[in-house]
Amino acid sequence: MNLNEVNEGITGTRPRKRLGRGPGSGQGKTGGRGHKGQRSRPGRGQSVVFQGGTMPLFRRIPKRGFTNSFADLVVSVNVRDLEREFSAGDEVNVQTLQGRNLAKRTFDQIKILGMGELTKALKVTAHQFSASAKAKIEQAGGSVTVLPGPAPVVKNKQRSAKK
Repeated sequence: MNLNEVNEGITGTRPRKRLGRGPGSGQGKTGGRGHKGQRSRPGRGQSVVFQGGTMPLFRRIPKRGFTNSFADLVVSVNVRDLEREFSAGDEVNVQTLQGRNLAKRTFDQIKILGMGELTKALKVTAHQFSASAKAKIEQAGGSVTVLPGPAPVVKNKQRSAKK
């Protein structure tokens, strides 16, 4: 026997049990589930959140607040991140922020926030800016360009026209 023959014939996974395929299989009829009872039934009987008949925790806790599923997803980027990632004179826009992993997840808008200091002159293009971020970018000698966001929704055109 050689060293390369030690694990010969050994596989990482064993074949699955074929349940309910007749008496000759050894796992026929009830398929290893036994007779009657909650676990013998299809679907295994109870949900993951079942707590033995007690009122479930998610029903005991009071519900508060509201999450607007139609709201725009806004990713925030701080001025200190721009200072760290970009060099003087660079153009900062949506594509460059995604390329440097500053705007990773999916989003509708990018907002530049003013945490940190900025010493480089950058041309920053984004959807929103905080007042402090705008001031810091312009103070460092850079420029700020605001991208257009989605148009505001007018709920009732006739009502707004009468006023």
